[in-house]
Amino acid sequence: MAGEYLLSLVGEGTQVAELQGVPGASATRERGEGFNVIAQESLDVVAQQTANFDRGEGLTVMENILQSNPDIKAVFAHNDEMALGALEAIEASGKDIQVVGFDATEDAVKAVEDGRLAGTVAQKPELIGETGVETAIQFLEGETVEAAIPVELELIQP
Repeated sequence: MAGEYLLSLVGEGTQVAELQGVPGASATRERGEGFNVIAQESLDVVAQQTANFDRGEGLTVMENILQSNPDIKAVFAHNDEMALGALEAIEASGKDIQVVGFDATEDAVKAVEDGRLAGTVAQKPELIGETGVETAIQFLEGETVEAAIPVELELIQP
């Protein structure tokens, strides 16, 4: 979802960066895999670096990426903390770079509403919980259930 949205904002072949979460974490793997489905075929990913789901590290990593890749036009961060850190570095640089995060935290949603952050992907905890309970009941009743059940996400954008 984030990859498709960034592609719609900046166009094919555009240089982008990916701020990754904690190496080995399921959120890092899954969010990275999802983003790269679109990014590898339609965008030019010139930087992929971990910032450990941390705002301060997102700021520092983004400062370094901007120095080595001045033509970046978009960033996908595996969570909103890193996205907001990256946004601080970008705003300090004076560049116009689209940033999309993940988790729809209160700070990120406010940044989207203020026109600073291009977007954030929201999970639906109520739907996740409801699906989990329904699946547990099915399992306890002897029904076969899927090992992984994806729950739809929502893109928060201006």
